[in-house]
Amino acid sequence: MAQIPGFEQAIGSTRTLESTSDGAVVKRTVLAGGLRVITEHVPASRSATVGLWVGVGSRDEPSNVAGAAHYLEHLLFKGTANRDATQIAEEIDAVGGEFNAFTAKEHTCYYAQVLDQDLPLAMDLVTDVVFEALCADADVDTERSVVLEEIAMRDDDPEDLLHETFVSAILGSHPLGLPVLGTEESITGMSASALRGFYKRRYTMPRMVLAVAGNIDHTQVLRLVRKALRDRLSGAETPVAARMGRARIPVTRKLALHTDDTEQAHVMLGLKALSRHDDRRFALSVLNAAIGGGMSSRLFQEIRERRGLAYQVYSSTASYSDTGHMAVYAGCQPEKLGEVAGVIREVLDGVALDGLTDAEVKRAKGQLRGGLVLGLEDTSSRMSRIGKNELNYGRYLGVDDTVARIDAVTTEEVCALARTLLRRPGGVSAAAVVGPYAHSDDLPDDLHEVIAS
Repeated sequence: MAQIPGFEQAIGSTRTLESTSDGAVVKRTVLAGGLRVITEHVPASRSATVGLWVGVGSRDEPSNVAGAAHYLEHLLFKGTANRDATQIAEEIDAVGGEFNAFTAKEHTCYYAQVLDQDLPLAMDLVTDVVFEALCADADVDTERSVVLEEIAMRDDDPEDLLHETFVSAILGSHPLGLPVLGTEESITGMSASALRGFYKRRYTMPRMVLAVAGNIDHTQVLRLVRKALRDRLSGAETPVAARMGRARIPVTRKLALHTDDTEQAHVMLGLKALSRHDDRRFALSVLNAAIGGGMSSRLFQEIRERRGLAYQVYSSTASYSDTGHMAVYAGCQPEKLGEVAGVIREVLDGVALDGLTDAEVKRAKGQLRGGLVLGLEDTSSRMSRIGKNELNYGRYLGVDDTVARIDAVTTEEVCALARTLLRRPGGVSAAAVVGPYAHSDDLPDDLHEVIAS
Protein backbone atom coordinates (compact mmCIF):
# COMPACT_ATOMS: atom_id res chain seq x y z
CA MET A 1 0.00 0.00 0.00
CA ALA A 2 1.27 3.48 -0.85
CA GLN A 3 2.50 5.63 1.95
CA ILE A 4 0.99 9.04 2.62
CA PRO A 5 3.00 11.70 0.75
CA GLY A 6 5.38 13.29 3.24
CA PHE A 7 4.38 10.77 5.91
CA GLU A 8 7.64 9.23 7.00
CA GLN A 9 6.99 8.13 10.56
CA ALA A 10 8.23 4.63 11.25
CA ILE A 11 6.01 1.87 12.57
CA GLY A 12 6.21 1.72 16.35
CA SER A 13 7.43 5.29 16.74
CA THR A 14 5.76 8.21 18.53
CA ARG A 15 6.05 11.88 17.63
CA THR A 16 4.97 15.00 19.48
CA LEU A 17 3.21 17.13 16.88
CA GLU A 18 2.38 20.13 19.05
CA SER A 19 2.87 21.33 22.61
CA THR A 20 1.18 24.60 23.58
CA SER A 21 1.65 27.01 26.46
CA ASP A 22 -1.68 26.00 28.02
CA GLY A 23 -0.51 22.41 28.45
CA ALA A 24 -2.20 20.85 25.42
CA VAL A 25 -0.08 18.17 23.73
CA VAL A 26 -0.75 16.38 20.43
CA LYS A 27 1.06 13.09 19.75
CA ARG A 28 0.95 10.46 17.02
CA THR A 29 2.02 6.80 17.12
CA VAL A 30 2.02 4.42 14.16
CA LEU A 31 1.26 0.88 15.31
CA ALA A 32 2.01 -2.37 13.55
CA GLY A 33 -0.59 -3.17 10.94
CA GLY A 34 -0.87 0.45 9.81
CA LEU A 35 -3.14 1.86 12.53
CA ARG A 36 -2.40 5.47 13.44
CA VAL A 37 -3.17 6.68 16.96
CA ILE A 38 -3.35 10.44 17.46
CA THR A 39 -4.19 12.07 20.79
CA GLU A 40 -4.69 15.57 22.16
CA HIS A 41 -4.18 16.03 25.88
CA VAL A 42 -6.51 18.77 27.13
CA PRO A 43 -5.59 19.27 30.80
CA ALA A 44 -8.53 21.49 31.77
CA SER A 45 -11.11 18.98 30.52
CA ARG A 46 -13.01 16.41 32.59
CA SER A 47 -14.08 14.33 29.60
CA ALA A 48 -12.54 12.15 26.92
CA THR A 49 -13.71 11.33 23.40
CA VAL A 50 -12.56 8.28 21.46
CA GLY A 51 -13.13 8.20 17.71
CA LEU A 52 -12.21 5.45 15.27
CA TRP A 53 -12.12 6.88 11.74
CA VAL A 54 -12.37 4.55 8.76
CA GLY A 55 -11.43 5.89 5.33
CA VAL A 56 -14.51 4.33 3.76
CA GLY A 57 -17.64 6.20 2.71
CA SER A 58 -20.46 6.13 0.22
CA ARG A 59 -18.18 6.89 -2.75
CA ASP A 60 -16.44 3.53 -2.18
CA GLU A 61 -19.55 1.43 -2.72
CA PRO A 62 -20.03 -0.73 -5.82
CA SER A 63 -23.42 -0.08 -7.43
CA ASN A 64 -24.83 -3.36 -6.13
CA VAL A 65 -24.34 -2.24 -2.51
CA ALA A 66 -25.20 1.46 -2.69
CA GLY A 67 -25.71 2.66 0.89
CA ALA A 68 -23.61 -0.16 2.39
CA ALA A 69 -21.26 2.10 4.39
CA HIS A 70 -24.15 3.75 6.21
CA TYR A 71 -26.11 0.49 6.56
CA LEU A 72 -23.00 -1.09 8.09
CA GLU A 73 -22.63 1.82 10.52
CA HIS A 74 -26.07 0.89 11.90
CA LEU A 75 -25.39 -2.82 11.87
CA LEU A 76 -22.19 -2.80 13.91
CA PHE A 77 -24.10 -1.58 16.97
CA LYS A 78 -26.41 -4.61 16.86
CA GLY A 79 -23.98 -6.98 18.55
CA THR A 80 -20.41 -8.21 18.74
CA ALA A 81 -18.64 -11.39 19.82
CA ASN A 82 -18.57 -9.93 23.35
CA ARG A 83 -21.80 -7.93 23.74
CA ASP A 84 -25.31 -7.83 22.39
CA ALA A 85 -27.03 -4.55 21.47
CA THR A 86 -28.66 -4.21 24.88
CA GLN A 87 -25.36 -4.62 26.72
CA ILE A 88 -23.73 -1.98 24.51
CA ALA A 89 -26.52 0.47 25.32
CA GLU A 90 -26.55 -0.33 29.04
CA GLU A 91 -22.80 0.05 29.48
CA ILE A 92 -22.60 3.50 27.89
CA ASP A 93 -25.76 4.71 29.67
CA ALA A 94 -24.39 3.53 33.02
CA VAL A 95 -21.60 6.13 32.79
CA GLY A 96 -23.70 8.90 31.24
CA GLY A 97 -21.76 8.77 27.99
CA GLU A 98 -22.61 9.07 24.31
CA PHE A 99 -21.85 6.35 21.78
CA ASN A 100 -22.67 6.97 18.15
CA ALA A 101 -21.41 7.00 14.56
CA PHE A 102 -21.82 8.85 11.28
CA THR A 103 -21.12 8.14 7.63
CA ALA A 104 -20.01 10.65 5.01
CA LYS A 105 -18.97 10.52 1.36
CA GLU A 106 -15.37 9.53 2.11
CA HIS A 107 -15.25 8.30 5.69
CA THR A 108 -17.10 6.74 8.62
CA CYS A 109 -16.51 7.52 12.28
CA TYR A 110 -17.46 5.60 15.44
CA TYR A 111 -17.07 7.62 18.63
CA ALA A 112 -17.76 7.58 22.35
CA GLN A 113 -17.64 10.56 24.73
CA VAL A 114 -17.35 9.86 28.45
CA LEU A 115 -15.90 11.23 31.68
CA ASP A 116 -12.12 10.98 31.65
CA GLN A 117 -12.21 8.22 34.28
CA ASP A 118 -14.27 6.07 31.93
CA LEU A 119 -11.80 6.17 29.04
CA PRO A 120 -11.07 2.39 29.31
CA LEU A 121 -14.76 1.62 28.75
CA ALA A 122 -15.02 4.00 25.79
CA MET A 123 -11.96 2.45 24.16
CA ASP A 124 -13.26 -1.07 24.71
CA LEU A 125 -16.70 -0.27 23.31
CA VAL A 126 -15.47 1.51 20.19
CA THR A 127 -12.90 -1.13 19.27
CA ASP A 128 -15.31 -3.97 20.07
CA VAL A 129 -18.00 -2.59 17.79
CA VAL A 130 -15.67 -1.83 14.89
CA PHE A 131 -13.57 -5.01 14.97
CA GLU A 132 -15.81 -7.69 16.51
CA ALA A 133 -19.25 -7.04 14.99
CA LEU A 134 -21.23 -10.17 14.12
CA CYS A 135 -23.37 -8.76 11.28
CA ALA A 136 -25.91 -11.54 11.89
CA ASP A 137 -28.59 -12.20 9.28
CA ALA A 138 -31.41 -11.42 11.73
CA ASP A 139 -29.82 -8.07 12.63
CA VAL A 140 -29.40 -7.17 8.96
CA ASP A 141 -33.14 -7.65 8.45
CA THR A 142 -34.04 -5.68 11.58
CA GLU A 143 -31.78 -2.77 10.72
CA ARG A 144 -32.98 -2.74 7.12
CA SER A 145 -36.30 -1.37 8.35
CA VAL A 146 -34.53 1.28 10.41
CA VAL A 147 -32.45 2.48 7.45
CA LEU A 148 -35.56 2.62 5.26
CA GLU A 149 -37.23 4.74 7.93
CA GLU A 150 -34.22 7.06 7.90
CA ILE A 151 -34.54 7.45 4.14
CA ALA A 152 -38.23 8.26 4.58
CA MET A 153 -37.38 10.79 7.29
CA ARG A 154 -34.88 12.49 4.96
CA ASP A 155 -37.52 12.67 2.25
CA ASP A 156 -39.89 14.34 4.72
CA ASP A 157 -37.34 17.10 5.43
CA PRO A 158 -37.34 19.53 2.48
CA GLU A 159 -33.88 20.94 3.24
CA ASP A 160 -32.26 17.50 3.52
CA LEU A 161 -34.01 16.36 0.36
CA LEU A 162 -32.94 19.54 -1.42
CA HIS A 163 -29.30 18.95 -0.53
CA GLU A 164 -29.36 15.42 -1.93
CA THR A 165 -31.09 16.65 -5.08
CA PHE A 166 -28.53 19.42 -5.58
CA VAL A 167 -25.49 17.17 -5.04
CA SER A 168 -26.90 14.71 -7.55
CA ALA A 169 -27.47 17.55 -10.03
CA ILE A 170 -23.95 19.01 -9.80
CA LEU A 171 -21.96 15.76 -9.50
CA GLY A 172 -24.15 13.62 -11.73
CA SER A 173 -23.47 9.89 -11.88
CA HIS A 174 -20.10 10.18 -10.13
CA PRO A 175 -20.07 8.13 -6.88
CA LEU A 176 -19.87 11.38 -4.90
CA GLY A 177 -23.22 12.37 -6.38
CA LEU A 178 -25.03 9.36 -4.95
CA PRO A 179 -26.87 9.56 -1.60
CA VAL A 180 -25.02 8.37 1.50
CA LEU A 181 -28.14 6.55 2.68
CA GLY A 182 -28.56 4.63 -0.55
CA THR A 183 -32.00 4.21 -2.07
CA GLU A 184 -35.06 2.23 -1.08
CA GLU A 185 -34.26 -0.21 -3.88
CA SER A 186 -30.60 -0.72 -2.97
CA ILE A 187 -31.29 -1.14 0.75
CA THR A 188 -34.21 -3.48 0.18
CA GLY A 189 -32.13 -5.66 -2.11
CA MET A 190 -28.91 -5.74 -0.08
CA SER A 191 -28.03 -9.15 1.35
CA ALA A 192 -26.33 -9.94 4.63
CA SER A 193 -23.47 -11.64 2.80
CA ALA A 194 -22.88 -8.53 0.67
CA LEU A 195 -22.69 -6.35 3.79
CA ARG A 196 -20.33 -8.76 5.54
CA GLY A 197 -18.13 -8.82 2.44
CA PHE A 198 -18.00 -5.01 2.34
CA TYR A 199 -17.11 -4.98 6.05
CA LYS A 200 -14.27 -7.49 5.76
CA ARG A 201 -12.74 -5.94 2.63
CA ARG A 202 -12.93 -2.29 3.63
CA TYR A 203 -12.49 -2.17 7.41
CA THR A 204 -8.74 -2.68 7.51
CA MET A 205 -6.31 -0.97 9.88
CA PRO A 206 -4.22 0.85 7.25
CA ARG A 207 -7.43 2.74 6.41
CA MET A 208 -8.07 3.70 10.06
CA VAL A 209 -7.14 6.46 12.46
CA LEU A 210 -7.84 6.24 16.18
CA ALA A 211 -8.23 9.76 17.61
CA VAL A 212 -8.60 10.52 21.33
CA ALA A 213 -8.97 13.95 22.93
CA GLY A 214 -9.51 15.13 26.49
CA ASN A 215 -7.94 14.69 29.89
CA ILE A 216 -5.97 11.67 28.72
CA ASP A 217 -2.39 10.46 28.51
CA HIS A 218 -0.97 9.19 25.23
CA THR A 219 0.82 6.29 26.92
CA GLN A 220 -2.40 5.19 28.61
CA VAL A 221 -4.24 5.33 25.28
CA LEU A 222 -1.62 3.11 23.65
CA ARG A 223 -1.85 0.64 26.51
CA LEU A 224 -5.64 0.45 26.10
CA VAL A 225 -5.39 0.06 22.32
CA ARG A 226 -2.90 -2.78 22.60
CA LYS A 227 -5.05 -4.51 25.19
CA ALA A 228 -8.17 -4.20 23.02
CA LEU A 229 -6.66 -5.21 19.67
CA ARG A 230 -3.92 -7.65 20.76
CA ASP A 231 -2.93 -9.89 17.84
CA ARG A 232 -4.52 -7.56 15.30
CA LEU A 233 -1.57 -5.21 15.82
CA SER A 234 0.89 -7.13 13.70
CA GLY A 235 2.42 -6.96 10.28
CA ALA A 236 4.35 -4.25 8.47
CA GLU A 237 1.60 -2.52 6.48
CA THR A 238 1.79 1.27 6.31
CA PRO A 239 -1.16 3.69 6.38
CA VAL A 240 -3.14 3.98 3.16
CA ALA A 241 -2.29 7.15 1.26
CA ALA A 242 -4.59 10.12 1.70
CA ARG A 243 -7.11 10.36 -1.11
CA MET A 244 -5.98 12.66 -3.89
CA GLY A 245 -6.45 13.06 -7.60
CA ARG A 246 -8.83 14.98 -9.79
CA ALA A 247 -12.39 13.83 -10.38
CA ARG A 248 -13.53 13.90 -13.98
CA ILE A 249 -16.97 15.42 -13.65
CA PRO A 250 -18.14 17.27 -16.76
CA VAL A 251 -19.78 20.66 -16.24
CA THR A 252 -23.41 20.32 -17.24
CA ARG A 253 -26.18 22.81 -16.68
CA LYS A 254 -28.97 21.12 -14.80
CA LEU A 255 -32.10 22.24 -13.01
CA ALA A 256 -33.50 19.47 -10.83
CA LEU A 257 -36.99 19.60 -9.33
CA HIS A 258 -38.46 17.44 -6.58
CA THR A 259 -42.18 18.04 -6.36
CA ASP A 260 -43.38 18.29 -2.78
CA ASP A 261 -46.45 19.85 -1.18
CA THR A 262 -44.52 22.32 0.95
CA GLU A 263 -45.51 25.78 2.16
CA GLN A 264 -42.13 27.15 1.07
CA ALA A 265 -40.06 26.78 -2.05
CA HIS A 266 -36.55 25.58 -1.21
CA VAL A 267 -33.84 26.39 -3.72
CA MET A 268 -30.11 25.67 -3.96
CA LEU A 269 -27.89 27.18 -6.65
CA GLY A 270 -24.29 26.15 -7.04
CA LEU A 271 -21.10 25.59 -8.95
CA LYS A 272 -17.96 23.47 -8.95
CA ALA A 273 -15.34 24.61 -6.42
CA LEU A 274 -12.10 23.30 -4.87
CA SER A 275 -10.85 20.03 -3.48
CA ARG A 276 -9.58 19.97 0.09
CA HIS A 277 -5.99 19.70 -1.19
CA ASP A 278 -6.18 22.99 -3.09
CA ASP A 279 -3.96 25.67 -1.51
CA ARG A 280 -6.72 28.22 -2.15
CA ARG A 281 -9.11 26.51 0.27
CA PHE A 282 -8.51 29.12 2.98
CA ALA A 283 -9.38 31.90 0.53
CA LEU A 284 -12.51 29.92 -0.39
CA SER A 285 -13.54 29.79 3.27
CA VAL A 286 -13.20 33.57 3.50
CA LEU A 287 -15.11 34.06 0.25
CA ASN A 288 -17.92 31.78 1.43
CA ALA A 289 -18.20 33.55 4.79
CA ALA A 290 -18.38 36.95 3.13
CA ILE A 291 -21.00 35.87 0.59
CA GLY A 292 -23.34 33.93 2.84
CA GLY A 293 -21.76 32.85 6.11
CA GLY A 294 -23.37 35.18 8.62
CA MET A 295 -25.75 38.03 9.36
CA SER A 296 -23.45 40.63 7.79
CA SER A 297 -22.90 38.59 4.61
CA ARG A 298 -23.99 39.94 1.25
CA LEU A 299 -26.71 37.38 0.73
CA PHE A 300 -28.24 37.79 4.20
CA GLN A 301 -28.19 41.58 3.98
CA GLU A 302 -29.58 41.74 0.44
CA ILE A 303 -32.20 38.99 0.52
CA ARG A 304 -33.42 39.04 4.11
CA GLU A 305 -32.59 42.42 5.63
CA ARG A 306 -33.15 44.77 2.67
CA ARG A 307 -35.83 42.94 0.70
CA GLY A 308 -37.44 40.55 3.18
CA LEU A 309 -37.61 37.80 0.57
CA ALA A 310 -36.58 34.87 2.78
CA TYR A 311 -36.18 33.98 6.42
CA GLN A 312 -33.19 31.70 5.86
CA VAL A 313 -30.44 32.21 3.30
CA TYR A 314 -26.83 31.08 3.41
CA SER A 315 -23.94 29.78 1.34
CA SER A 316 -21.85 26.69 1.97
CA THR A 317 -18.96 24.71 0.54
CA ALA A 318 -18.11 21.03 0.36
CA SER A 319 -14.57 19.86 -0.37
CA TYR A 320 -13.68 16.28 -1.21
CA SER A 321 -10.33 14.74 -2.04
CA ASP A 322 -10.60 15.50 -5.75
CA THR A 323 -13.38 18.03 -6.29
CA GLY A 324 -15.80 20.28 -4.45
CA HIS A 325 -18.78 22.56 -4.81
CA MET A 326 -20.17 25.83 -3.50
CA ALA A 327 -23.88 26.42 -3.05
CA VAL A 328 -26.41 29.03 -1.96
CA TYR A 329 -29.60 28.02 -0.16
CA ALA A 330 -32.81 30.01 0.35
CA GLY A 331 -36.30 29.15 1.53
CA CYS A 332 -39.08 31.48 0.42
CA GLN A 333 -42.72 31.76 -0.58
CA PRO A 334 -43.26 30.01 -3.94
CA GLU A 335 -44.31 33.23 -5.65
CA LYS A 336 -40.99 34.85 -4.66
CA LEU A 337 -38.74 32.09 -5.98
CA GLY A 338 -37.91 33.84 -9.24
CA GLU A 339 -36.99 37.10 -7.52
CA VAL A 340 -34.86 35.29 -4.95
CA ALA A 341 -32.97 33.39 -7.67
CA GLY A 342 -32.38 36.63 -9.53
CA VAL A 343 -31.00 38.40 -6.47
CA ILE A 344 -28.70 35.46 -5.69
CA ARG A 345 -27.27 35.70 -9.20
CA GLU A 346 -26.89 39.50 -8.85
CA VAL A 347 -24.93 39.05 -5.64
CA LEU A 348 -22.65 36.39 -7.12
CA ASP A 349 -22.10 38.44 -10.29
CA GLY A 350 -21.33 41.52 -8.19
CA VAL A 351 -18.68 39.68 -6.19
CA ALA A 352 -17.18 38.17 -9.33
CA LEU A 353 -16.96 41.49 -11.17
CA ASP A 354 -16.22 43.98 -8.39
CA GLY A 355 -14.79 41.74 -5.66
CA LEU A 356 -15.12 42.25 -1.91
CA THR A 357 -14.08 45.16 0.24
CA ASP A 358 -11.27 44.98 2.77
CA ALA A 359 -13.90 45.39 5.51
CA GLU A 360 -15.88 42.40 4.26
CA VAL A 361 -12.78 40.22 4.12
CA LYS A 362 -11.75 41.33 7.61
CA ARG A 363 -15.19 40.43 9.04
CA ALA A 364 -15.18 37.09 7.25
CA LYS A 365 -11.75 36.19 8.65
CA GLY A 366 -12.86 37.19 12.14
CA GLN A 367 -15.94 34.99 11.81
CA LEU A 368 -13.82 32.02 10.74
CA ARG A 369 -11.32 32.51 13.55
CA GLY A 370 -14.04 32.74 16.17
CA GLY A 371 -15.95 29.78 14.80
CA LEU A 372 -12.82 27.64 14.73
CA VAL A 373 -11.72 28.39 18.28
CA LEU A 374 -15.18 28.39 19.88
CA GLY A 375 -15.95 25.13 18.10
CA LEU A 376 -13.14 23.42 20.01
CA GLU A 377 -14.61 23.98 23.46
CA ASP A 378 -15.52 20.29 23.86
CA THR A 379 -13.42 17.16 23.48
CA SER A 380 -15.69 15.73 20.79
CA SER A 381 -14.87 18.62 18.47
CA ARG A 382 -11.17 18.32 19.22
CA MET A 383 -11.23 14.58 18.53
CA SER A 384 -13.03 15.20 15.26
CA ARG A 385 -10.50 17.82 14.18
CA ILE A 386 -7.37 15.76 14.81
CA GLY A 387 -8.91 12.54 13.46
CA LYS A 388 -10.25 14.05 10.26
CA ASN A 389 -7.03 15.95 9.55
CA GLU A 390 -4.96 12.81 10.04
CA LEU A 391 -7.20 10.76 7.77
CA ASN A 392 -7.55 13.42 5.06
CA TYR A 393 -4.03 14.84 4.99
CA GLY A 394 -1.72 12.55 6.92
CA ARG A 395 -0.35 15.53 8.76
CA TYR A 396 -1.23 17.81 11.66
CA LEU A 397 -2.10 21.49 11.33
CA GLY A 398 -2.56 23.13 14.71
CA VAL A 399 -5.24 25.65 15.59
CA ASP A 400 -2.73 28.51 15.70
CA ASP A 401 -1.33 27.46 12.33
CA THR A 402 -4.84 27.30 10.87
CA VAL A 403 -5.68 30.75 12.22
CA ALA A 404 -2.44 32.05 10.73
CA ARG A 405 -3.38 30.59 7.32
CA ILE A 406 -6.75 32.34 7.54
CA ASP A 407 -5.17 35.63 8.62
CA ALA A 408 -2.70 35.45 5.73
CA VAL A 409 -5.49 35.47 3.12
CA THR A 410 -5.57 38.81 1.30
CA THR A 411 -8.47 40.67 -0.25
CA GLU A 412 -6.74 40.32 -3.63
CA GLU A 413 -6.59 36.51 -3.27
CA VAL A 414 -10.27 36.30 -2.38
CA CYS A 415 -11.27 38.53 -5.30
CA ALA A 416 -9.12 36.54 -7.73
CA LEU A 417 -10.73 33.31 -6.57
CA ALA A 418 -14.19 34.84 -6.93
CA ARG A 419 -13.42 35.80 -10.52
CA THR A 420 -12.14 32.28 -11.23
CA LEU A 421 -15.02 30.37 -9.67
CA LEU A 422 -18.00 32.61 -10.29
CA ARG A 423 -17.21 33.71 -13.84
CA ARG A 424 -15.49 30.65 -15.29
CA PRO A 425 -17.28 28.56 -17.95
CA GLY A 426 -20.15 26.86 -16.22
CA GLY A 427 -20.73 29.60 -13.63
CA VAL A 428 -23.82 28.65 -11.66
CA SER A 429 -24.12 25.26 -13.29
CA ALA A 430 -26.68 23.46 -11.16
CA ALA A 431 -29.84 24.24 -9.25
CA ALA A 432 -32.27 22.17 -7.25
CA VAL A 433 -35.77 23.02 -6.08
CA VAL A 434 -38.08 21.31 -3.63
CA GLY A 435 -41.55 22.77 -3.62
CA PRO A 436 -45.13 22.76 -4.91
CA TYR A 437 -44.36 22.65 -8.62
CA ALA A 438 -45.67 19.83 -10.81
CA HIS A 439 -43.12 20.26 -13.59
CA SER A 440 -39.90 22.18 -14.21
CA ASP A 441 -41.80 24.30 -16.75
CA ASP A 442 -43.79 25.66 -13.80
CA LEU A 443 -40.65 27.14 -12.26
CA PRO A 444 -40.15 30.90 -12.78
CA ASP A 445 -38.26 32.12 -15.84
CA ASP A 446 -35.73 33.94 -13.65
CA LEU A 447 -34.57 30.61 -12.24
CA HIS A 448 -34.19 29.06 -15.69
CA GLU A 449 -32.22 32.12 -16.80
CA VAL A 450 -29.77 31.78 -13.92
CA ILE A 451 -28.83 28.31 -15.13
CA ALA A 452 -28.90 29.19 -18.82
CA SER A 453 -26.79 32.36 -18.56
